[in-house]
Parts: sequence; structure tokens; C-alpha cells
Amino acid sequence: MFWPIACVRNEPELPPLPREFRAAWVATVDNIDWPSKRTLTSDQQRAELIAIFDKAVNLNLNAIVLQVRPSADALYPSKIEPWSEYLTGKQGQPPNPAYDPLAFAVEEAHRRGLELHCWFNPYRAKHFVQKGPLAKTHIGVTHPDVVKSYGRYLWMDPGEPLVQKQSLDVIQDVVKRYDVDGIHIDDYFYPYPEGGQPFPDAPSYAKYTAGGGTLALDDWRRNNVDEFVRQMYQSVKRLKRWVKVGISPFGIFRPGNPTSVKTTFDQYAVLYADARKWLNEGWCDYYSPQLYWSAKSTTQNYGDLLGWWINENTQHRHIWPGNYTSRTGTEEGKPWAASEITDQIRITRALDHDGLLPPGNVHFSMKAFLQNWNGVTDAVRKLYTTPTFVPECPWLSAELPAPPRVVHVAVRGGWEIHWRAVPSAARYAINVKTTRWLGWKGTTATSQRIPTQPVTAIAVETVDRYGTASEATIIDVRR
Repeated sequence: MFWPIACVRNEPELPPLPREFRAAWVATVDNIDWPSKRTLTSDQQRAELIAIFDKAVNLNLNAIVLQVRPSADALYPSKIEPWSEYLTGKQGQPPNPAYDPLAFAVEEAHRRGLELHCWFNPYRAKHFVQKGPLAKTHIGVTHPDVVKSYGRYLWMDPGEPLVQKQSLDVIQDVVKRYDVDGIHIDDYFYPYPEGGQPFPDAPSYAKYTAGGGTLALDDWRRNNVDEFVRQMYQSVKRLKRWVKVGISPFGIFRPGNPTSVKTTFDQYAVLYADARKWLNEGWCDYYSPQLYWSAKSTTQNYGDLLGWWINENTQHRHIWPGNYTSRTGTEEGKPWAASEITDQIRITRALDHDGLLPPGNVHFSMKAFLQNWNGVTDAVRKLYTTPTFVPECPWLSAELPAPPRVVHVAVRGGWEIHWRAVPSAARYAINVKTTRWLGWKGTTATSQRIPTQPVTAIAVETVDRYGTASEATIIDVRR
């Protein structure tokens, strides 16, 4: 049976798409989340990644932030940097049998309606947990003059133009070659202090001053990071405007911000990260400050800190804080109860996120959910009861996508609807009405089968790469 279909612009009873960013970091450094060991076969690696994505769907998350460049290396085939030791046990060695882990991750995430954001470390060159030698294509071998030994690490010098170019080239290469939804950088800019020693960048600073530069050392360092963040944002937007740029700085800008924070680590003075400036300038689409403190703290309070970042959001970007969900299973002091994480999610939801901007959280890390540390998966599931859609970014695109054009509705042991693909679509949203609308669900398919029930209407919307939803096509099936 077939019916003519009309696009209904206003349906008073049809609820809007539910919006909340629900993400988890998947760390590859030291094999924290994936792959679990450096000795896994290609099939085992793929199986683990599928298990991560399936758990995310089961928990009603809608995004994964996958670390693809932990230490000037790559979790994908790259002509710029070598394969990561964390993948195969030897830097520069590809998986065998060969496959592209990032292409696989993008495909499997999108198949499940998850966004895939790629997480890069801009400057770390070698972590102390890496056991093997550097590959011949690693920047520490090809350009050892711009890589510094600092404490237990190797670190690329942010003051060297070659370093800035390489990190930007790596990010642009991924954006060009892969259908990713976001790129993401963490809190490592200039390194955290090691042994009270200064970072050994005297040669690059001397070159700067010899060329006529007048900034003091600290200001020059901050300007180096500022320029990287600015160019990163602008270059991504030139390539694919819809790819979201996320930054996850240390959770406290400076002591005294807010006033309840009396003493703490000073990222502005030590990491040379002017994180407030980047937010004020709009060099991001979302900010995930790492608010790894308790909602009960009197000196570094989760809610106070989140409120401070929201108040600094002069360019009206998304503020989706990072939560230390793995603290429920850590040996770092007394593990948190799962209620600490659910309390933080409630606080995030309750605060005014610039009026119309939906809230969200990014959980570190997926391992906590996979292993249900201290019951945190069960607890969070009670708050993430139904699917949600990633919030839109209205500063990137205000144009509505075309609504789906349903080509037929058939009764074959239930309802089956088909629609023509919309070129701008990232996914489609489906809602079914019986005596009421049952709730929105997402799909990447261009058809949907609905089991027999007293259905009275079906609504379909296009959701584009910016997260923007079209007007609804509503099918009246009461006849």
C-alpha cells in the first residue's frame, strides 16, 4: 500500500531532537584503552574496537574521541610519521595483515551512528613507556635538532617552525583523507615540569631574537602555542568546515579563576597555554576543560570551575567538560563512588550553557565503562536512558538541510518506509507516533522497518554534517 507524502513544516506535538554531547576518550598511549596490548593480531585489534563502539552505543553515547597521534607517530598509514609502537610493538611496523585502523574506526563508528573525533598530541615525541627505538621516519631521527630530551620524555620544541608545520600537516592530512567528524587536542603544550629543570629551548629562542623578535621568553612561548591553535582551527575550516575542532586544556586557567581556587598548577605560566584566549577568540568549536576534581571539593570545585569556563565563553562555543570517570577505578588516592560522576553530569546539565547551547560531557576514559569500575557504567546508564544527537554548531552553518523525500510506505508485517538519500546528510532521525511520539532514533540507512503496532504517524528528518536538522517529513499512516 502506498500513500502520497508531504513535508509538514510545523507539527506542534512533534518534539525537537534531543541534544547532548556524550563522548568518551579512547587512549592509545601506553595501551590504556585500545589496543589493549601491542601484540594483538589485526583481527583482535578490530574486534576490540568494535567492542568499544558497541559498548558506546549500549550506553547511549554519541561520540568517540580516538587518540591517533600519541607521540609523533600514527595509528593509521601516514607518509609523514611512522606507525605507532602501541599498535604493533615496534615503531614504524605496520599491522600484519595490513589494514587501516582509522578508516576502519570511521566506518564502524558511523555505521553505529557515532561521531569519530581524532585526538592528536601536538608536541610529545616519545613517552617514557615506549620501549623500542625510534623509526627512521620519526622526527627525532630525521630532525633531531628540533627534538629535546626533557625528563623522561622526548619533546618537540614548539618554538621551531618545522615542528609547527609538521603538527599542522599531520592534522590536515587526516582531515583530507578521512571522513572524520572532529579533530581534538589535549592539554600537553609545553611539557609539564620534570625535575625542576627548564625546558631546553634556548637555541630556538636565540634564533627568534636574532631575527628581530622582541617578546620576552614566556610571552614568546605562549605566542608559539597561540599561533599553532589559531592556524590549526583555520586550516581545518578551510579544508572541511563541518569538521569540529575540540580543545581539552587543563581544567583550571590560573589560580584565582574562579576565586574559590586559591592554589593550583598554573597552565598559563608553566604550559604556556593561554586557554582562555583561545576560547575568547573562538579558535574552537567545543571546549572540554579537564575538570578532574570533585563536585564536593571546597578549593577546586567541579561546578565552580565549569561555571567559570561557561562565563568566559564570549564566542558562544560548546562547553563540554572532561570528567575523570576513571577515578572510579584508580589507585590515585581513594577511588570515587560512581555517584560522583553522575552528580557531575547533573551539574553540567543544570548550568546555563549560553541559553540554547546543549550540554555535554567527555569521559576519561572508555576503559572505565568497559570494566564498569565501581558500578560507574550502571550509574551513568540511568542518566543516559535514551539516544541523543550531537548538538549543532550554528556558527558554522545556519542553512537547513533538505528534508527526506519519502518515496513509499508499505505494509509488510509492519511499516516499512524508504526515502531518497539527501547529499548533505550525515544521518537521519526517525520518530514514530502511536498515541504519542515515542522518541527520536538515528540511522545512516535510507529505509526503516517498524514492527506492527498501532502506528498513526512517522516522522523523518535529515541531520547534516554540522548537526543541523531539517524540517520533518511526516507520514500519516492512519489510513
